[in-house]
Amino acid sequence: TLLLVLGYLFYLLLGAMVFQLLEKQAEAHSRDQFQLEKLKFLQNYTCLDRQALEQFVQVLMEAWEKGVNPEGNSTNPSNWDFGNSFFFAGTVVTTIGYGNLAPSTVAGQVFCVFYALFGVPLNLAFLNQLGKGLNAHLITLERWVHKSGRVQVFQTLAMAIFLTTGTLLFLVFPPLVFSYVEGWSYGEGFYFTFITLSTIGFGDYVVGTDPNKHYIPVYRSLTAIWIVFGLAWLALVFNV
Repeated sequence: TLLLVLGYLFYLLLGAMVFQLLEKQAEAHSRDQFQLEKLKFLQNYTCLDRQALEQFVQVLMEAWEKGVNPEGNSTNPSNWDFGNSFFFAGTVVTTIGYGNLAPSTVAGQVFCVFYALFGVPLNLAFLNQLGKGLNAHLITLERWVHKSGRVQVFQTLAMAIFLTTGTLLFLVFPPLVFSYVEGWSYGEGFYFTFITLSTIGFGDYVVGTDPNKHYIPVYRSLTAIWIVFGLAWLALVFNV
């Protein structure tokens, strides 16, 4: 137990140092670039003063925090149509919680609390049952393998097929779809895929949020279904 605790703390400290090394300079550059752009904006539009610009930036930040994309206009698709609401419900019960969208009304917030209270255990039970079903097929295959007399070969082959098929379906092919639909690079699509299925959910990349794109109505609903089955596969991989 002591070794595990020390190893865990060391892993956290290592991550902190590496992230600081990789990201701190880029953050400083972005901050300086943003301040430079604000100065250029004030120089080009002399009718504005710094206080007015800061107030407008604050309005933009508040809109973004409430899930309203500052780009586009009032004709942007609603964040709370059925497809987007279904996707949001999925991010709640799977504990992904991207953070780019949240209920803003008191009634919505209260409902979200109770919905998560019962939905998270329900999701865990569903994933557990789904994992048991997949595991039952693996056990059946294992029994058949024992009868054949070539246990090691068939076990290795079955595991390789299971891992390869799941990796292709849930980790390799989805980034291709997201790259095509969202305009991301494959690396960005793969990053989103892993961050989603690991339930980390930073929210820096979220599907179906670009106001300049026209998505099919079921796009985010299909993404929610992919997330659920991807989580079940990933849980089974960890279990195996």
